[in-house]
Amino acid sequence: MVGEIQGTFRIASWRGIEVAVKTLGDEVISDEDKVRAFRDELALLQKIRHPNVVQFLGAVTQSSPMMIVTEFLPKGDLLAYLKRKGALKPITAVRFALDIARGMNYLHENKPAPIIHRDLEPSNILRGDSGCLKVADFGVSKLLTVKENRPLTCQVTSYQYVAPEVFKNEDYDTKVDVFSFALILQEMIEGCLPFSTKQEKEVAKAYAAKERPPFRAPTKHYSHGLKE
Repeated sequence: MVGEIQGTFRIASWRGIEVAVKTLGDEVISDEDKVRAFRDELALLQKIRHPNVVQFLGAVTQSSPMMIVTEFLPKGDLLAYLKRKGALKPITAVRFALDIARGMNYLHENKPAPIIHRDLEPSNILRGDSGCLKVADFGVSKLLTVKENRPLTCQVTSYQYVAPEVFKNEDYDTKVDVFSFALILQEMIEGCLPFSTKQEKEVAKAYAAKERPPFRAPTKHYSHGLKE
């Protein structure tokens, strides 16, 4: 397998097709938390199959480095797309939002327990060849019923999209993903990050204080009911 590094993934050739390979290198193989997170991500990916969720293809778990192999989507992520395009046309924003919602609904309807993504943000949403969006990167995802010894922190997720319950280390459920989804939808319409004038570390504090990003785009850019 030979490839090039792109972000946290390696692009490689596998069985004649390009794939994305996420690795856990020798330098962290002794970190039990990271190894457990890697195995948890693998266990989740093996259960998932949906057109709006990145497709798991295979894994290496018995040797170092351990790897997770998924489909490679050359069009990149939603973050890069929004940086290029700015505010999207309302019809495009809604179409993208529906793609994300379908993928997230599939995760939340997982049996026997919902899968909470917990790190839903534009950099973790990939663009397929047909232009559809796919939810990706399940490094901090978990089953709703799984209890954790340590709470999720903003050191491994983005302050910009994290729900108040997560920031305050409170009990939470799938609604934390709905919170992140709403911020992404607003960002697609507004053309700027949530609370773009605030320092990133202050954003989560603002959410916890029940502040919400302002609406700046013309009302016509929001289809009926979207602001609510």
